[in-house]
Amino acid sequence: MLYPIRPLLVFALAALGPLALAQARAPKAAPPPAPVAEAAPSQGRCNEEDAGLSRLGRDMSALETTSGDPRAALQSLIDATLARSKALGAVRLLAEAARFDLEETRAMSLPTATLSLGANGVNQSIGGNNVARGGQFTATLSAGMPIWDFGRIAKLTEWRKELAEVAMQGQRSAEEQLSLNVVTLALDRSRYVLQGQVYTQYVRKMACLVDALEIITKADRGRASELVQAQKSLQQADLSLEQTMSALRQTEVRMKRLVGEPLPPSIGMTPTLSMLPDLDQMQSDILLGADIAQAEAQARSQRSFAESVIAGQKPTVNLTGNASAMLRTPHPGDSRTTDIGAGVSVTIPILQPGAQAQASAAVQRYRATVLQRDEAIEAKRYRLLEMHEVGSSTLDRARRIVDILRNSDRVRASTLQQWQQLGRRSLFDVMAAEGDYYSMRVAHVNAMFDAQQIVALIWSMGRGVATPLR
Repeated sequence: MLYPIRPLLVFALAALGPLALAQARAPKAAPPPAPVAEAAPSQGRCNEEDAGLSRLGRDMSALETTSGDPRAALQSLIDATLARSKALGAVRLLAEAARFDLEETRAMSLPTATLSLGANGVNQSIGGNNVARGGQFTATLSAGMPIWDFGRIAKLTEWRKELAEVAMQGQRSAEEQLSLNVVTLALDRSRYVLQGQVYTQYVRKMACLVDALEIITKADRGRASELVQAQKSLQQADLSLEQTMSALRQTEVRMKRLVGEPLPPSIGMTPTLSMLPDLDQMQSDILLGADIAQAEAQARSQRSFAESVIAGQKPTVNLTGNASAMLRTPHPGDSRTTDIGAGVSVTIPILQPGAQAQASAAVQRYRATVLQRDEAIEAKRYRLLEMHEVGSSTLDRARRIVDILRNSDRVRASTLQQWQQLGRRSLFDVMAAEGDYYSMRVAHVNAMFDAQQIVALIWSMGRGVATPLR
């Protein structure tokens, strides 16, 4: 069916693509009506590769991405986060405190010495008569050293050593958690940036259709319903763009909390994060994870503590010595007294109510930490299998979406051509084809970044996110 305004329709829709067929069929002697001049500005808005200002004049500078190495960019974000985090700084101080506790326990096996000084006033009387008045000064030096304690101090030292290892692995675990958080946020930011680029192109395409239909409707009021449909699709596309920009701004706020301001440009898709690591290798790397190493150190520390409690209930042998001097003033004759002594002391526990319960409690705590360690390893192994399956499925979904996207692009191109050149399709078919195409592009972006975040999570279960990035 040929519309009476066919020349106007052909020129107004020229912004949507080449119209060689329509131009060949259009009457050569019919000049375009005057309103056609209004269609010229829309041509600059129909290039969907142009991510400039949207229909509402929104600034799209936040959708820019860097062309540098994504791995280096992610590593830079990780370094900035680790240097900035106050929580990590607190964990480092606690790890340092644990090392000082270890030094204190090691010193328990070394000799100790104590010097005591005293000064007293003396007023001595016999039968109501003062026989001595003056001052008394004393100095006592005591020294001691453990000789044998059935390994109590050695086990306490091992306990403190393992606690220091627990604190160090806790610091490493905190670093890995921060690294995973910032990588996840960086990938979310890139996700929203690419989504914003897609929606910007969708908005521009819909704006182009609206501009063309506004010109057509001025000449043919019967096409008003098509204009309303195009305006509705434009509003929906612009709403999706605004929601994406809001999610992008929220993600950037969370990133600034970790990285600081200003944020570097967003990264694109990272090829390194788009490949699943080998499952067998990752199952071996689970034992190298910071949380598993921390659990193992915790179990060893509880074992050493239980052994120290048992050793503390056995006899101990200590070497002791002391020297004291006393001076009385004023006092005639022997006013200075000196005593020196040294020997060995043996302490033998005879009756200790509750000692057996104390030792049993320490042993049970050790067994509990062993079970907790084994549970953590088993949970991570099954979690790894689950995430590997999810990652495989997500990458497969991304590959399938690519094939669907190719067909969707061909469908929308054919539908648009049949509508604008041959009049065999309605505008509703065009809107549906455009919406399906852009929704598949967004689905592909989501699938790729879902897979990348899963890969980062799998890495964090082993040696950490930063190691593969290096």
